Amino acid sequence: MEDLIKDCEHRMQQAIDHMAHDFTTIRTGRASPAVLERVHVEYYGTETPISQIASVSVPEPRQLLIQPYEKNMIAVIERAILKSDLGLTPNNDGTGIRLNFPQMTEDRRKEMVKQVNARAEQACVAIRNVRRDANEHGKAREKKKEIGEDDLKGFEAKVQKITDKCIEKVHELQKKKDAEVMEV
Repeated sequence: MEDLIKDCEHRMQQAIDHMAHDFTTIRTGRASPAVLERVHVEYYGTETPISQIASVSVPEPRQLLIQPYEKNMIAVIERAILKSDLGLTPNNDGTGIRLNFPQMTEDRRKEMVKQVNARAEQACVAIRNVRRDANEHGKAREKKKEIGEDDLKGFEAKVQKITDKCIEKVHELQKKKDAEVMEV
């Protein structure tokens, strides 16, 4: 049963880690290279993340500087950013692309908070699915007479405790990101 509990904890932690990674791609008032992770460009026939074909730096708090390793990629990167859902206009200065992050409006902040909440809810659903899966495995072992009814109850209680702890962590991260997004 310990192997099931360890697997359960590991899978729940993966859901939290995935959500935390998603949170880095959500735009706040500050410039962060992580917002470009979901933007891919065609590079010699392959969809490639911008970070692999250019250096991305933060020269100012509200600005990103993208300097492609190959000059001919500037126009391609520019088009990819315009097509993305970032809502940013790239400025091409011949050697690189500057992305200026404007002050977000109140409506845009609320929209971002909704995205944060939706991703947090997805993580909670994933954690609950892991709990359900673990409980089903426990019941299957009881049915095969590998464990007793009391062992199953204890196992389910441990899984529930882990689930509660993980969901609490999701809500902590969600509140932190909400505050970051709403910060003026």
